[in-house]
Amino acid sequence: MRGVKGVRKLLGENAGGVEAMAKSTKGKARQGAYRARDAAEAAGSNPYVRRLLEDEELRENIRGAYSSARSAYGRISNGKGPTKALLDDKKVHKDLRNAAESLREATDALREKRRRRTWPKLLFIALVGAGLALALSEDLRKAVLDRLFGAEEECEYASTTSPTPEAAATNAN
Repeated sequence: MRGVKGVRKLLGENAGGVEAMAKSTKGKARQGAYRARDAAEAAGSNPYVRRLLEDEELRENIRGAYSSARSAYGRISNGKGPTKALLDDKKVHKDLRNAAESLREATDALREKRRRRTWPKLLFIALVGAGLALALSEDLRKAVLDRLFGAEEECEYASTTSPTPEAAATNAN
């Protein structure tokens, strides 16, 4: 490529117009790139677009609605006349019903908040807390064992045999 100076030599005095046109084209391209970036940022910050990108079931509902509506449109515009197709064609009825159902499911999915599964987290925290409490508190541990297995009975042992004279002498000392 020759660049701007090479073009100026070829065209003579009119080369200034080419240079200006090249600058304006670059500016327009740059401006278009900025607009595209701004549009992508705006779309990324939109909760509906973000939900559409993240939720596979939502995308599948929209695809199903589109394909059903497209099929129904193809059957309606096949040449028989739209009135007859809408009133008599059972496949058109089925396609329109499927499209409406898929759109209803998609709108319901968009309207509801994303459910976060908090129960497993709460259960895990409760189990860890209970385990630590049992490990660190002897009174709590005794209370739990008493509840599970019944209260521990205090037994005093009374021997039915008499001690030998040697054992009695050693115990007396």
